[in-house]
Amino acid sequence: MRNSLIASTAILLSMGTAAIAADVSDGKVKIGILNDQSGVYADFGGKWSYEAAKMAVEDYGGKAAGAPVEVVTADHQNKADIASNIARQWYDTEQVDSIMELTSSSVGLAVQALSKEKKKITINTGAATTELTGKQCSPYGFHWAYDTHSLAVGTGGALVKQGGDSWFFLTADYAFGYSLEENTSNFVKENGGTVAGSVRHPLATTDYSSFLLQAQSSGAKVIGLANAGLDTANAIKQAAEFGIVAGGQRLAALLFTLAEVHGLGLEAAQGLTLTEGFYWNRDEESAKFGKRFFDRTGRMPNMVQAGTYSAVTQYLKAIDKAGTDETDAVSKALHEMPVNDVFAKNGTVAANGRMIHDMYLLEVKKPGESNVDWDYFKVLATIPGKDAFIDPAKSGCDLVSQ
Repeated sequence: MRNSLIASTAILLSMGTAAIAADVSDGKVKIGILNDQSGVYADFGGKWSYEAAKMAVEDYGGKAAGAPVEVVTADHQNKADIASNIARQWYDTEQVDSIMELTSSSVGLAVQALSKEKKKITINTGAATTELTGKQCSPYGFHWAYDTHSLAVGTGGALVKQGGDSWFFLTADYAFGYSLEENTSNFVKENGGTVAGSVRHPLATTDYSSFLLQAQSSGAKVIGLANAGLDTANAIKQAAEFGIVAGGQRLAALLFTLAEVHGLGLEAAQGLTLTEGFYWNRDEESAKFGKRFFDRTGRMPNMVQAGTYSAVTQYLKAIDKAGTDETDAVSKALHEMPVNDVFAKNGTVAANGRMIHDMYLLEVKKPGESNVDWDYFKVLATIPGKDAFIDPAKSGCDLVSQ
């Protein structure tokens, strides 16, 4: 009798689990981390974002709506066509439910457009352009860690207030660079500053001499580096060789993170002002997370990697809330749920998919001010989310017509 009762209970439990998992397509939740793992943004996100995603799944318990969760990854080589082909294959033949990270704006826009067509969710943590939640927004597209507007408000705003009221831009020649230059230029002008000009450089260039000479001869007080990753690091190194800072001009690294500061070193990076959505040594909770990430990877996370952890966690929470991985139901849950985790406190997701959260204005410490490895920043100010990001009502996103 007892054995029969145990067997019956086991059958009922397995039926319950099967019923829950039946609401999940293919009996599993599959997340793709698509980013640059071999080029100029390999440290910016790269394989470290993949590790952050796996860490999020493990911390969540490995299941959502009763189904196992799997994370896959690929290198898009900073090429929108390669990224789109990978995304299409993932959706059509490999049962991937959602794609995240998507460093580089051209890739982010291309994959978000494909995902809209395929009715799949994307959560951008690596791409920067505000177009993702602007005119090219999607009912299934979410923008998580930062964008070009928040960088302009943070770094651009700080330098204008400090007297840096004339600018010249060194801009990466693709969607991200254009957006970052435009947002920062608008902010400089709105605050009484001027823009002397700009010059565009190819992605992953190695010789910045002609571009830097144009910036130097402009006489602008601030040279805005509207690029990222190794592009920014190499431009800073070569600017030192030309004596640009020694000559009285300032460099504004408009998208520079902990990863790039580590690669450049405090001696070269000291004094730079930058903006991130996360800093591992901000408080006790972020420090504990940072140490766990360091124990796993040998490095501390930047906002892209911590943002990916947050995005994956929130996506799994949304599946549990919806009781299914069906796209419309999960998208609805993502819009409804507040974001409270190590990355964001009281974050909210607007109708256009923009996650609104605080950003941090940071200054790179001098070598003598850093007491432990990876302790590179002073937190100068917290920028409230309502100030950091474009008012969703003014973003240009028209979901009604979609």
